[in-house]
Amino acid sequence: MNSIYHGMDQAALDAGYNNSLAVKDSPAILKDFDERSAALRAEYGQRLDLRYGPAERNRIDYFAADKPGPLLVFIHGGYWQMRAKETFSFLAAGPLAHGMHVALVGYTLAPDATLTQIVAEVRAGIAWLRQHAGEFGADVERVVVSGWSAGGHLTAMCVDEPGVIGGVAISGIYDLEPIRLSYLNNKLQLSDAEVKELSPLLLPLSPRPLTLMYGSDELAELQRQSEQFGAARNALPGALVPLAQRNHFTILNELAAADGAITREVCAIAGIA
Repeated sequence: MNSIYHGMDQAALDAGYNNSLAVKDSPAILKDFDERSAALRAEYGQRLDLRYGPAERNRIDYFAADKPGPLLVFIHGGYWQMRAKETFSFLAAGPLAHGMHVALVGYTLAPDATLTQIVAEVRAGIAWLRQHAGEFGADVERVVVSGWSAGGHLTAMCVDEPGVIGGVAISGIYDLEPIRLSYLNNKLQLSDAEVKELSPLLLPLSPRPLTLMYGSDELAELQRQSEQFGAARNALPGALVPLAQRNHFTILNELAAADGAITREVCAIAGIA
């Protein structure tokens, strides 16, 4: 066997990050996400596709609570090369039930953008929200950032942005080296410099609260990513929280539900009792 990363050959490494292959019913789960998201947009969709930058996907869907309150910024996943914010609108339901405003940030996907550009776009989206979300009733000094999978990585990269008081990264990627060595790099084309400059594990650690959540039924590599980053942040605010009987996709129901574990953590960081 030709080992290329932690004793894994190419096939094993590729399989170790292929969540769609690992979760056999992922197409049905994503279809359910789309349907639930369409229903939420029909109810709350007064501010969709707000443009924050020049690129086509530089748009934000904003779901306002019924009163002034803190803002959750959610960043979708898809290994920086697939999916869209529209699939994840349903996640706003949990925070909205507690009076928290929710914004979903879209961004250009690889290969049309490098990861360096993607990080810059998401930061620009957060800056736009800090400038404008007050008009919609959000407290722009109480911004919590959260994201799933690739969005978990982007959460860790954005937790130090002005106005952000903390973050919840869900099933994230914090060391990009195995991504660079895997099939996922065909579109990403990560450079050695980007691995060093955009891996949260390799950067100075933020002192702001950052909770890392992942499912106990996730792929071993995804669990290791969270556990390794959690160990590095052990002395800093936040927590490492495995969620039992949740896989890479079903874990998101813990944010969609008003009493979900992720919703509770987001609200705690935002200061909502």
